[in-house]
Order: sequence, then C-alpha cells, then structure tokens
Amino acid sequence: MKVFLLIILLFTSLLGSCQTKPEASVEKTREESERILIVYLSRTKNTKALAEMIHREVGGDLVELELVTPYPENYRAIVDQVARENESGYLPPLKTKIPDVASYEIVFVGFPTWGMQLPPPMKSFLNQVDLSGKTVIPFNTNAGYGIGSSFETVKELCPNSTILEGYYTKGDIERDGVLNVMEGEKEKQVLEEIRVWLDKLSF
Repeated sequence: MKVFLLIILLFTSLLGSCQTKPEASVEKTREESERILIVYLSRTKNTKALAEMIHREVGGDLVELELVTPYPENYRAIVDQVARENESGYLPPLKTKIPDVASYEIVFVGFPTWGMQLPPPMKSFLNQVDLSGKTVIPFNTNAGYGIGSSFETVKELCPNSTILEGYYTKGDIERDGVLNVMEGEKEKQVLEEIRVWLDKLSF
C-alpha cells in the first residue's frame, strides 16, 4: 500500500512540473520579443518577405519605412533619383515615426541594395534614431551583385551599437522585370537560411 501511495505521489509531482515549465517558457519568449524591433524598407516586397519571416521566428514589432514623398514607380526614374541623393547626401524625410525606440534592445534593419549602397531612406532612419547601446542586425536583398557598402554604412551610422552578422540573399532583378521572387522553393530555401542564421546569432 505504501509503495502504491509513493508511486501516486511521484506521478503527481512529475505531472505538476510538466505543466508549469511550458508557461515559464512562453513568458520568457514574450518578454524577449517585446524588446525586438524589425524595421525594413521594401520596394518590390522581397525585403518585406524577409522581414516577415524573421518576425515569425523572433517576434517583436514589425515596421515598414514609408517616405513623406514616395519614390516614382518608374524604375529608371527611381534609379536616377537615388543616384542624385547618394551623390548629394540628401536624406529623404520619413513618414514613419517610431516614438519609443529606446524601449527596444535589439533592432533588425532590412533593406535592398540600391546603387551598391544603403538606400537613402534607411540612412534617414539611422540618422534620426539613437541606437546607442542596442544590438543592430542588418538583413538585405539584392539583384545578385551583393550588399555593396550597405552593411559597412550601417556600422558607420551606428557607432555605439553592437552590430551582429547580417544576412543577405538574391531577390528580384527589377531592371529585367523579375519581381516578387520569395515564393515556392525560393521561399523555403530562404526561410531555412534565415533559421540557420538566427540560430547562429542565438535566437
């Protein structure tokens, strides 16, 4: 009889411990995700797709950068405008406002490569906000020519932040009319790469 009671007590204890652990884990994840901000710029939705994948994996707040005066739809026109902005150092005004950036500890910044550089709107964002003491993580889509100087510019504009290893992948080639490539097998491939990257960064 004593052995039977001992077995019941042991089973009850194990059951109780199994029920409390998931709740603690959920609470920890919620607290961590509240400190994460994902900011991205996306023209043809490929960088947006990456941002949404990252958001599904790590949580946090997801914000798309929008301009006071949007860029033209015509590809050639935007290329010429961005070239002028890069040459002059012009920083286009942002419509997007993030009132409480100080509350975040980790900030993902996502953008395409424009003219082998960081796009002017992302330069605007990084010039406007103080990310001192925060962990900044860049991610990028490009037309196959790579990140150019974009990741280095993120470091330059966030001199008092901890910059972690970024992620980049080939997206669309707007010049050739190849758009919205984050579908099907490409989407699966990128999602797997993002999971490996995030795991490497201890997320």
